[in-house]
Amino acid sequence: MIEGIKHIIFDLGNVLLNIDPSLTDKALRELNIPDFDSVYGKLNEKNIFHDLETNTINPKQFIEAIRTASGLPLDDQQIICAWNALLLDFPLRRLQILQQLQLHYDLVLLSNTNEIHEECFNKTLHSAHGIPNIGVFFDRVYYSHRVGMRKPNPAIYQRVLDECSFRPEHTLFIDDLEQNTLAAESLGIKTIWLKEGMTIEKDIFLNLPKTD
Repeated sequence: MIEGIKHIIFDLGNVLLNIDPSLTDKALRELNIPDFDSVYGKLNEKNIFHDLETNTINPKQFIEAIRTASGLPLDDQQIICAWNALLLDFPLRRLQILQQLQLHYDLVLLSNTNEIHEECFNKTLHSAHGIPNIGVFFDRVYYSHRVGMRKPNPAIYQRVLDECSFRPEHTLFIDDLEQNTLAAESLGIKTIWLKEGMTIEKDIFLNLPKTD
């Protein structure tokens, strides 16, 4: 750990929650959408995915956009299941680490996500570990779809600092995307870029004692 840290901001995907975006790509392709690559590209050009993560459109509008673009009579659940396919599991050791860190640091969760995924990953957490939602480990939670901003927009980091009364030099941010850590560094926040293959339990908090 970096000396002088009093506050830790965590990303969610690939930091606390295992994800695999290729599984959503595979699930969408398995819906047999004609000319899938072209359809996906056009949706991306229209910022459909970005807009869902900033609550510019709601889940119902997102689902309808996917259905319309596909040209198929897909039902809502087919689209939701495919969209959620990337969400995997919360390893128990990571949850134990959060419990231990709560005793010594202010903890904040900062994630680019959306309402559909939030419902799904919290259901997964409850089913696997009996924990109602990931927010129980944090003093505050900032989801992009709730605050209307996404990383790496510096404004979202500044909002966290201001609302939580954190001094950037005492704040550590952990994320798996370099562009997100660079944006945080531009505000004076200390960062750890969790590169591919790294985990918080193996590479950052290895020496924390294990709990039952």
